[in-house]
Amino acid sequence: MPHFHIDYSPNLEMRLDIAGLCVVVRDAAVQTGVFPLAGIRVRATPAAHVVIADGNPDHAFLDLSVRLREGRDLEKRKAATSLIFAALEAYCADVMARSSFMLSMEMRNIDAELSPKASSIRDHL
Repeated sequence: MPHFHIDYSPNLEMRLDIAGLCVVVRDAAVQTGVFPLAGIRVRATPAAHVVIADGNPDHAFLDLSVRLREGRDLEKRKAATSLIFAALEAYCADVMARSSFMLSMEMRNIDAELSPKASSIRDHL
């Protein structure tokens, strides 16, 4: 049940296909072998208000936050983080090469006791 939430500066929409990025993140998550397809959720949200570094409006950022239910060992999480971040870097390489751009990612566990879930998605796959 991993949640992949992409926060980004709105000016990035002119430089990068955000919907395509969501597919890239989903595909990389599946490729890790750590996350079941039925549980993957990828969403992207532009930040309404941003100030980056010195305030130059040409600066852009993209941050991927991954939240997942606890129980996966550290080595699997590290390997998944590396694979997914590599996919992000490859997808964003042109933006990084031609403009001021910050790219980051964080993966963290969700406490299962404090995170109830219900889903019928598997019934429809």
